[in-house]
Amino acid sequence: MLDHRPTPPADVLIKGAHVLDPRTGIDAKLDVLVRDGKIAELGTDLQFDGEIVDGAGKHVFPGFVDPHVHLRVPGQEHKEDLETGTRSAAAGGFVAIVAMPNTSPTVDSAPILGSLREAARREARVPVGFMASVTTGLQGDALTEMAELKAAGALGFTDDGKPVYRAGLLRKALQYQKLVGGIIALHEEDMTLSGNGVMHEGEVSARLGLAGIPSISESTMIARDAAIARYENGRIHIQHLSARESVEAIAEAKARGVKITCEASPHHLTLTEDALLEKLDTRLKMNPPLRSEDDRQALIDGLRTGTIDCIATDHAPHAREEKEVPFEQAPMGTTGLETAFAAVYTELVKPGVLPLALVVQKLSAGAALMDLPTPKIEVGKPADLVLIDLEAEWEVGEAGYESRSENCCFAGRTLSGKVITTIAAGGIVFRERNFTVVGA
Repeated sequence: MLDHRPTPPADVLIKGAHVLDPRTGIDAKLDVLVRDGKIAELGTDLQFDGEIVDGAGKHVFPGFVDPHVHLRVPGQEHKEDLETGTRSAAAGGFVAIVAMPNTSPTVDSAPILGSLREAARREARVPVGFMASVTTGLQGDALTEMAELKAAGALGFTDDGKPVYRAGLLRKALQYQKLVGGIIALHEEDMTLSGNGVMHEGEVSARLGLAGIPSISESTMIARDAAIARYENGRIHIQHLSARESVEAIAEAKARGVKITCEASPHHLTLTEDALLEKLDTRLKMNPPLRSEDDRQALIDGLRTGTIDCIATDHAPHAREEKEVPFEQAPMGTTGLETAFAAVYTELVKPGVLPLALVVQKLSAGAALMDLPTPKIEVGKPADLVLIDLEAEWEVGEAGYESRSENCCFAGRTLSGKVITTIAAGGIVFRERNFTVVGA
């Protein structure tokens, strides 16, 4: 289900790092020995005659998994491609990602999906899974051949970027889901409510004189689709939650026994519409939009209570010239793979809003939602690890990006938490540029 180019199995000893894995209960200073791509030993004062990395003052976490990424392949490689997108993921500590199908052409047939998977086996630095679209061409009129696409390796189905606006069609998709399996992930937006809006509808949009997108454009669709999923006993995943009403709708659906999961993105967890008062920057334009402080607090509470299941970036690259236009004309979307951990750590963990262990857990929880193995720090498991210096501060964008695109909403901000090394599927896929090996 996941594809990537071959990487030599790692043989490395990380010495004296603080190892934290909420799932296995590890929270201690340990040595981590990786041999032939697997976690061979955890302990203290381990000896090794190969590469040794000094982990003193640094943390080792299970690698992150992002269930919501736009790689722009096929057809929009000027924004991102498999190599640059997965390089960006590796630089952010991600050991697996799931790509969305709203490409050109849409990933709505087995031949297109097959060619993508083949390309990933040549170019992808970290394992990549692919979602197929729910409807042909994202047009919302006819279902794709879901059984054929699932057999070809699709992890699930989504029309991300657009809602499945016809309730009857979603019901039919959920009926097919029972036969073929896989998750149905939903971009929730009532287009008759969001209209031509370019930011959150509220006091700030009124002050700026910009058309707004009301939060109910999201929450009303969640309520509708949760009701359909409950009726059909289907399984749905709600993408990029942004509003208090949406968190409440998810909580109510879960309380009723609906098979529903959801995600929130770092930008919605750490930024609000007020950022646009500082500067009307198109890098801050995304869908759903940055909303109010009350909405942000609701998302944070949703992570605490478990209503929100995982953190996902919705990494959405755009070419520079596409964003260098008036705000109303710019496309929606921000990159986020390289800043995801650092943004949440800086804004929520360092001030004591959320515990570090919860954030680490939520950054890899998307794996299980996509029916993928969840990274664990455990002897015998494949090495899916990230080594991070929590004390290291860096200015976003100052040294450039691994992504092909630069439309990051955190550009220019100073963040804490720098990824030093990422090991994915047993191979070293990223080293920080100033990385040095202390022994061999």
